[in-house]
Amino acid sequence: MTLRQLPSVETLLQASNNLIDEYGRPLVLDALRRQLDHARAKIKQGDAAPASETLIAEARLDLLAKLTPTLRPVINATGVILHTNLGRSLLSQDAIKAMVNVSGHYSTLEYDLEKGERGSRTTHAERLLTQLASTESALVVNNAACALLLTLTALAKNKEVIVSRGQLIEIGGGFRVPDVMKQSGAKLVEVGTTNRTHVRDLKEAVTDKTIALLRAHHSNFKIIGFTTEPTLEQMVKVAHDAKRIVIDDLGSGALLDTSHYGLAHEPMVQESAKANADIIIFSGDKLLGGPQAGIIIGRAELIEKLKKHPLARAVRADKLTLSALAATLTHYLKDEATKKIPVWRMISMPLNEIESRATKWAQAWGGDVIESQSTVGGGSLPEETLRTKVAALTTASPDQFLSRLRSASTPIIARIENDRVVFDPRTVNVNEEEMLIKIVRDQLNSA
Repeated sequence: MTLRQLPSVETLLQASNNLIDEYGRPLVLDALRRQLDHARAKIKQGDAAPASETLIAEARLDLLAKLTPTLRPVINATGVILHTNLGRSLLSQDAIKAMVNVSGHYSTLEYDLEKGERGSRTTHAERLLTQLASTESALVVNNAACALLLTLTALAKNKEVIVSRGQLIEIGGGFRVPDVMKQSGAKLVEVGTTNRTHVRDLKEAVTDKTIALLRAHHSNFKIIGFTTEPTLEQMVKVAHDAKRIVIDDLGSGALLDTSHYGLAHEPMVQESAKANADIIIFSGDKLLGGPQAGIIIGRAELIEKLKKHPLARAVRADKLTLSALAATLTHYLKDEATKKIPVWRMISMPLNEIESRATKWAQAWGGDVIESQSTVGGGSLPEETLRTKVAALTTASPDQFLSRLRSASTPIIARIENDRVVFDPRTVNVNEEEMLIKIVRDQLNSA
C-alpha cells in the first residue's frame, strides 16, 4: 500500500461543501490536513489507505469535538437547587428577555435620556434595591467577593476591622475572608474564640485605629453546642456608640423568609437594613435568584466613596447583569417571586406535584418512586433539606450509568442514593421533562 493512494487535500475539499458551509473553509482545511497526516502515519505502519468519505467523516468528528462549547446547558436532576458547579440560580423568563433586549440593541447603559447626556450605570438597579431594602444607596459589582474587597479597600485600608474568630470563613474555591482583608490593606483584628464571642470582646477591641466591625455570615456551615455570638443589633450598637461602622457580609441575599417553606430562617437583607448595618453585602445568584453579582447597599455617604474608588471600575457589572438583576428585583416588588423566579418556584414546589412528576418518570423507565431530600445548596442553609420524591432506578453499575447520562447530547446530572440512580423533579424544568425521559429511556435500552 502506498501513500499515493491517499486523495489530495484539494480533492477532499471539493467533496466537503456541506462541511465548509457548516464550519468555514479554513477550519475544514486544517481538519482535513490533520486526517491526512494521521492516515499517512497509519499507512507507514501497514494499514490500508482510507476512502475519501472516511477522511471527511473523521474531519467532521474532529471539528465537532474541537468546537463543541465547554460551557453547555445540562439537566439538573440532583435536587440541589443552587448547585454551584452547575451555575447556581436559573434566571426568570423576564430576566432572560431583559438580557436579550439590551444585548441586541444599543441601550441606556450610561446615557440619561432626559438630559441627553452621559449618565451612570449605577442607577439601573439602585432605585429597585433601595426600595426593596429601605436603604439610602446601592452599588452592583460582578460578585460578592469583589463587593467585600471594594468595601474594605475604599473604607478600611490601613485601618482595623474587628471580626469574630467564629466568622473567619472559607467558602468554595478557597475564598477566605482573612485573605480578602489582607489584599484590601485592612488590618484584621480577631476577637473571641471559634465558638464563643461576647459583646464585651467587641467593645474591648475598639481602638483609635478601628474603622469597622465586620459580620461574615457563616452560610455554609453551622457551629452548634456551647456557642455565643453577638447579634447584628448588638454589633451595630457597639459600633455606633464608638462612632464606627458595621459591614454585614450577608452572603445569600434572601429577600423572602425561608422559614415559610419548611427551612430554617436565613438572615434577610431587610433585617440587616432594619438593624441599621451601615454596609450590607450579598450575592445576586443565590437566594435572590438573579445573575452573578455582588450587591452593596447601605448609607449613601459610604456607598458614594465606593463608587468613586478606582477599583469600582475594575469590578463593575456589565449591561447583561444589570438588566437581569433589575428584572429579578422587579419580581419581588410585584410580589411574584415564588411564581416567576425559578429558585423560589423550586423551594415552594408542592410535594404532590413533585410526586406526580416522579411517578410519570418511574413508569416510563420501569423504576420506583421513593422518599428523599432536596437541598438548597450554594453555600446557603447548611444541613437544611426539603422533603421530596424521586424516581429511582436500579442499574448494573450506577457510576457507569451516570457517566453515560453525562455523555448524552444534553447531559443529565443525577445522583446515587443507596446504590440506586435517583432523579429529583424539584430541579428539573417542566420543559426539560420529555427530553429527560427520552434520554434516560434510550440509555436503559442500550445498556
